[in-house]
Amino acid sequence: MTQTSSNLQVKILQLRANFIKQLPKRLLEVEECIKQAENSTNYDELIMGDLFRAFHSLKGASSSFGFDKLAEEAAIGEHLAQGLITTSAVMNANRSRVLADVIEQLNLEMEELKQVDLSFDRPYRSPSFEMGQINRGWQEQGAPLIYICDDETEQVVHLDYQLSCFGYRIQRFTDVESFEATVLKQAPDAVVMDVHFPQSSIAGTETLRRVNETLGRQLPAIVLSGQDSFAGRLSAFRAGCRSYFTKPARPLELAAALDDLLKNKHVEPLRILIVDDEPEVAQYHSLILEDAGMLVQQVHEPALALDVLRNFSPDLILIDVYMPECTGQELAGIIRMVPEYLGMPIVYLSSETDRKKQFSAMQVGVEGFITKPVVPSELVSAVALRAERMRTLRRLMTRDSLTGLFNHSSTKEIIESAVSQVGRTKENLIMVMLDLDYFKKVNDKHGHLAGDQVLVALSRVLKHRLRNTDVIGRYGGEEFAILLRKISIEQAYELIDTLREDFSKIIFSSGAEQFTCTFSAGLSSFAHYGSVEELIGAADVALYQAKKDGRNRVNVDRKSQ
Repeated sequence: MTQTSSNLQVKILQLRANFIKQLPKRLLEVEECIKQAENSTNYDELIMGDLFRAFHSLKGASSSFGFDKLAEEAAIGEHLAQGLITTSAVMNANRSRVLADVIEQLNLEMEELKQVDLSFDRPYRSPSFEMGQINRGWQEQGAPLIYICDDETEQVVHLDYQLSCFGYRIQRFTDVESFEATVLKQAPDAVVMDVHFPQSSIAGTETLRRVNETLGRQLPAIVLSGQDSFAGRLSAFRAGCRSYFTKPARPLELAAALDDLLKNKHVEPLRILIVDDEPEVAQYHSLILEDAGMLVQQVHEPALALDVLRNFSPDLILIDVYMPECTGQELAGIIRMVPEYLGMPIVYLSSETDRKKQFSAMQVGVEGFITKPVVPSELVSAVALRAERMRTLRRLMTRDSLTGLFNHSSTKEIIESAVSQVGRTKENLIMVMLDLDYFKKVNDKHGHLAGDQVLVALSRVLKHRLRNTDVIGRYGGEEFAILLRKISIEQAYELIDTLREDFSKIIFSSGAEQFTCTFSAGLSSFAHYGSVEELIGAADVALYQAKKDGRNRVNVDRKSQ
């Protein structure tokens, strides 16, 4: 068992122990509901509803934590309460005796549970579902470390210089022996490896194979070769490599391949909101999803759900069906009243097994029904598949297809949202308007494919070098908008000017011809402006001045200086 799953096991055992501690109180609440029903001479819908929910909740929590006998007894009480509701019947002596027997059995089972080991008969196993970890941006977690091993020194230096502009940390090797020794001390995030080393009897792909066997895992790797041969590609494939470049390798294409190799390491985790009035059960499901790499937030009062929705922006909502004051079906209907949440995936998580009731509850536009007790791997898979679909659809609507950055309308909306919160958070915001210099000449001289190459390269530099909390959007054509958070105007200037300098060093290729490109930028601080329009307008004026002053420079708005 891994350390992660071991820690998870401990947390789940603590939840089980807390559930047993709270059982006396829960059973007293059930008994109080029974007494109210017995004292009522007429059918009372509210009392019967409370009795049903008390048994239903006890059944669901018991089954979730593996207390099957307790769940079976609670199910008998739930069934009787449901029958009273269906027939609008009052409590009589016979029904009271049945419920008294149920309570007696529940109390006996509770006493037994206090005396036994609360660990699972079968230890909990973490679901084997690969999820992305939290992306905190390369600046915060350290840029990916790339090892380049090639005996052609000039080639290695050139790749080092170019890939560093994209934010990669590069370590160079010109022989396989020093490369292998270093890898075993500190494994990199990815490897760029030459196939042939004339002064060594060991091929690059053979070195990779040995290193992977020693490490017990596959290092993400790109193979370089002086020859475009079938044998070379076969050797690379057998070594676990899926990218093969013939020399001279173009740095831009290598950077794109490295992005593909490393993208799973920097995926923003799925965000899941759980609405359940049972804190322990909600925590249990949260632990399962968090163990799979998701971010989870819990709400125990349905009335708070809309506020949390706005602040948390989940990819999917899990809702319990039976909650007091507001049922899951009612909450789902309320969420669907908000236009921006019409497409939000909602899934019920409940111990309700009646198919007719499940179908009825889903008529408010809910995507699915997961029945408690859940199988951890099935919960993770069901949630991930639906949430990923939502994220894909949202991405298609909000992202620019070429660069992957936010499109114009999404950028404007996100900036407006961030600015509206500044009054509460007192956060410092810096607006950056950035424009490529002489971009029309690039398209006219080298063609639109070369122009697209420049746009993609700039977007890659911005994504890699800025923080995950910063907003980056393609504002239109060759113009980009950036909102930097929690940073001074001086720090913002230094950051953007460094990016400007590094971007100007990137070499682009158009056929046999090579060229470089630059950008200009204007900065403004929200501290000096009262609206989004003024903030963007001030940055635009600063950008225009940078263009007027000769381009390839960063200019700060006069008020913000």
